[in-house]
Amino acid sequence: MGAVLGLCSATQLACCCGSAACSLCCSACPSCANSTSTRLMYAVMLLLVMITGCITLAPGLQTELQKVPFCANSTNVPLVPGNFKVDCEQAVGYLAVYRICFATCLFFLLMALIMIGVRSSKDPRAGIQNGFWGIKYLIVIGGIIGAFFIPEGQFAHTWMIFGMIGGFGFIVIQLILIIDFAHSWAESWVSKYDETESRGWYAALLMAMLTCFALALAGIVLLYVFYTKADGCDLSKFFISINLILVVVASGVSILPVVQEYQPRSGLLQSSVVSLYVIFLTWSALANGPAECNGITGSDNTKKNHFDKQTMIGLIIWGLNLLYSSIRTASASSKITMSEHILAKEGSGGYDSIEGADGGEAGRGTETKVFDNEGEGVAYSWSFFHVMFALATLYIMMTLTNWFNPSDELSKENVASMWVKITSSWVCVGLYIWSMIAPAVFPDRDFN
Repeated sequence: MGAVLGLCSATQLACCCGSAACSLCCSACPSCANSTSTRLMYAVMLLLVMITGCITLAPGLQTELQKVPFCANSTNVPLVPGNFKVDCEQAVGYLAVYRICFATCLFFLLMALIMIGVRSSKDPRAGIQNGFWGIKYLIVIGGIIGAFFIPEGQFAHTWMIFGMIGGFGFIVIQLILIIDFAHSWAESWVSKYDETESRGWYAALLMAMLTCFALALAGIVLLYVFYTKADGCDLSKFFISINLILVVVASGVSILPVVQEYQPRSGLLQSSVVSLYVIFLTWSALANGPAECNGITGSDNTKKNHFDKQTMIGLIIWGLNLLYSSIRTASASSKITMSEHILAKEGSGGYDSIEGADGGEAGRGTETKVFDNEGEGVAYSWSFFHVMFALATLYIMMTLTNWFNPSDELSKENVASMWVKITSSWVCVGLYIWSMIAPAVFPDRDFN
């Protein structure tokens, strides 16, 4: 299990003992800010963990492991003398994903504790944050290997509870990033329309908004078709109906005159993106609902379908949000959407060269690959960043396992996860409405 991460991290060993951010991920770019390089490296680490988890769920892997000589119940002639046998079934399946993500989550939480109170890259702990990549990869690999020695017992059930709580937290952070993206998208296109007065930008805005609303409406219809019945499934009907009402209310609030007065570029484009995400959360929640109300799996609700459509869409949204949080600087709406601790601030001071400096031209020369932009102050909250990645690890754990209840039959029916997801969808709508009305409710505060 650790070999997969070991091979992938071999290229990072050049950064093993340096305190600078690894410039490997930015070597093809003219220059790369320290804050961006570091966030990208942690994103790569989490991506490799996800790939490792996917490998453990690969169909037929357990059958192939039976050919390994030192595995229990091996079909081949043992090559290891004595009675040395390993239960290779522990290295695959849902429990393997739980163990991998357990070690990774603890690593990010440890980093979050270490980075509490860091104000600039001049802090001695900055070297731990921005460097020693080889050592950090080895720590993660060692933690993953050690996690496989944890007795099964109540580990899966207990860790699933933490996974649902953490998954809920990341869903909220994901919504904040989506709101920030929607605001930035609208601000960019509206600005270009105002500058050029080109009808092309206006048409693009209109088409994007109508497409998102059309997909959301189609999703509502499909949810009624596949997750409700004429003579039952009242709870599913309630969830779909209440979320439909909420997205309509949120869309209406976005075009109120008082909202437009304080946020002239707030509008239906942002509402359409949020509505689409809320409908996805509703679908994800109902997929974990009672089997009799699931018209897609029905009585086959215990089938181990590792990578269904819901999982794939969840992974895509997760990956896009991870990339967005790693390379994006905070937009003008970051204070409204509460993303100023997640996204890096623009224009941070203290530019010092780290890699590729050219004598006295350090930080300005064309050879500079990575430069320190956090000498006077951190561009983002380092501690909160690691907390976010710990929650992202728990979210990916629950997504890869389809939020299954880790019982013997691994049933996809999990009422607890259904309520977690549906509650998160309500929180998401509430946060979006707050992002629109906050400037009007507190006109004396600076939200820009």
